[in-house]
Amino acid sequence: MNTSIATPAIALLKQLIATPSMSREEGATGDLIATYLDQNGVVYDRLGHNVWAKNRHFDPTKPTLLLNSHHDTVKPNPSWTRDPFAPVVEGDVLYGLGSNDAGGCLVSLLATFVALYDRTDLSHNLVMAATAEEEISGRGGIESLLPHLPPLAVAIVGEPTQMQLAIAEKGLLVLDCTVTGRAGHAARDEGDNAIYKALPDMQWFQTYAYPKVSPLLGPVKQSVTMVEAGTQHNVVPDVCTFTVDVRVTEQYTLEEILAIVRDHVSATVTPRSVRLRPSGIAPGHPLVQAGLALGRTTYGSPTLSDQALLTQNGRVIPSLKCGPGRSERSHTADEFVLLSEIEAGIAGYRALLAGIGIG
Repeated sequence: MNTSIATPAIALLKQLIATPSMSREEGATGDLIATYLDQNGVVYDRLGHNVWAKNRHFDPTKPTLLLNSHHDTVKPNPSWTRDPFAPVVEGDVLYGLGSNDAGGCLVSLLATFVALYDRTDLSHNLVMAATAEEEISGRGGIESLLPHLPPLAVAIVGEPTQMQLAIAEKGLLVLDCTVTGRAGHAARDEGDNAIYKALPDMQWFQTYAYPKVSPLLGPVKQSVTMVEAGTQHNVVPDVCTFTVDVRVTEQYTLEEILAIVRDHVSATVTPRSVRLRPSGIAPGHPLVQAGLALGRTTYGSPTLSDQALLTQNGRVIPSLKCGPGRSERSHTADEFVLLSEIEAGIAGYRALLAGIGIG
């Protein structure tokens, strides 16, 4: 790897770490990314806090590949022992909030795009999109940008995977459930306790096994994560509400899961959204085959990313999640990425694209 390519990318990452960019507050990091592109002679566009660009010799007759990662972060948790906004390098380690999720991926993709921007011999067009609101799956992120992009044939989503190939990703269905009883005095044999009525429903969510199991992602997983009921100790509660987190595989649509749930529980069930669908790419896709030829491995990812929102005009865009760093470091105190991971990430992206005739 030519470290001269990685050096400005790492310098940009240090700037991004030093600039707070919680979801919906990414304006300043958007400015930094725009400046980086401008300094490298890249003509870019901006929509809100999303910054995007097409390769200079964009050809509408060629298929278009999207390079995407995000520049928002979660809030630093109280367990940090360092300043989360101080980009400190110790040996090969760069500490800082967003360094691993997904700053290392983002700057590696940006460096890759800049290196290929002026090429005239690419088999595909390239679109680079540095997007906002990924951590909250917000509507002001990739979802708002997609209608403004040219038709996309395939996408690489930069998230920390150790440069392995996540070819499938679970979707997310969040369900708000309400069970209604009848209020009464706790000292008397009266009322209809909504908590007790909710217990069989919660037990069903704990024990039910969906019959179709994904070969890559395993079973659908559902967890009751929030419960609320009652107003005071001596009143039988007349309402119990609880929230369920459902991680859905490609074996089911979100609508199918919702129908199964409603058939099995007595609660009123309201989905917060049916936007965050399972996503992925066929194992035989040329992009996956190019990665396998490099010795990469494929797997199914349990974590959610902007892959879940990659649709244009009702068509799901095949997408591969791949990037430097490790998923288990994300959202942790004293988050870090290795400088060598960024160098290897740029080289890895270049090699992956070369495998399908890009670069």
